[in-house]
Amino acid sequence: MFSHTVAVFPASGGIGGSTVKHLLPRLSPKDLVFVARQPEKLESASAAGATLRRADYDDDNSLERAFDGVRTLFLISYASVEHEYRTNRHQRAIDAAIRSGVKYIFYGSLGYGGSPQNKESVAHVMQAHLDTERYLDDCTRRHPGFGYTVVREGLYSESYPLYTSFFDPKNPVDAIRIPHDGSGPGIAWVKREELGEGTAELLARFMKDPNGFKYRQQTVLLSGSKALTLKETVDVLGKVAQRPVKILPVSVDEFAALPQNPANFTYHGVDHSKVWSSAFEAFRGGEGAYVSPLLGELLGREPEDFETTVSRQ
Repeated sequence: MFSHTVAVFPASGGIGGSTVKHLLPRLSPKDLVFVARQPEKLESASAAGATLRRADYDDDNSLERAFDGVRTLFLISYASVEHEYRTNRHQRAIDAAIRSGVKYIFYGSLGYGGSPQNKESVAHVMQAHLDTERYLDDCTRRHPGFGYTVVREGLYSESYPLYTSFFDPKNPVDAIRIPHDGSGPGIAWVKREELGEGTAELLARFMKDPNGFKYRQQTVLLSGSKALTLKETVDVLGKVAQRPVKILPVSVDEFAALPQNPANFTYHGVDHSKVWSSAFEAFRGGEGAYVSPLLGELLGREPEDFETTVSRQ
């Protein structure tokens, strides 16, 4: 058993790996447990003194003892764009964590919805997150002493292919076909590495003073410091690709029929290309454009801008 152990699950992905990297210098490694489907990817963390455990969102049995001895858990969302299946996986992990004695969960949600106080979104990809946010709140009533913080991780700069029909600056096309004309509210892009760093700092502050932590039972947003329209985003990508690139608006059906979309948006045999297009409707409503100062405050510096991040990839 551990005195007050902090766990990260899944700990070997993009957000998880960055959070692990930035937690190690902030907290004692002996108080850290990193849970992953492939914990061997985290051998450097083990060498530093952290505990590694194996668990998989898709394996209920593996979750049952994965969080034993853990008091605080950073739960990162299941990597998918599905709705009901993701919701179910999140709830199974939360239930297993609470049975193991976890008293506080930081949940890595997604940066749709605009203001972090907003509990609605038209984006299909956000629905499992909203379900999970509500489930955590319900858990505070069913499990006395349990608490949570929802961390809406902003749309990270490296994920731009999802919103540009998988544009590749190293093999560029002249026109990006999406159901959006590029105008209107944009996206407050944020570097994925800095999301992990900011989340690690948030966890460290909680550990320093759990009772005085000001974000208990709250939702926070970690975003970039400036929103770019989709046209401005594509202009930057054209600059990186060193050729002019334009947005060619298409219908939702045309977007879903582009061969690269089903190839990337199919999960458990179901093509989610059409429902994914709801993200563009969310952008029209300003859901991705909300700028929060919190990440800059946690980092102690201005978050890296979109152009700098993508030009270094």
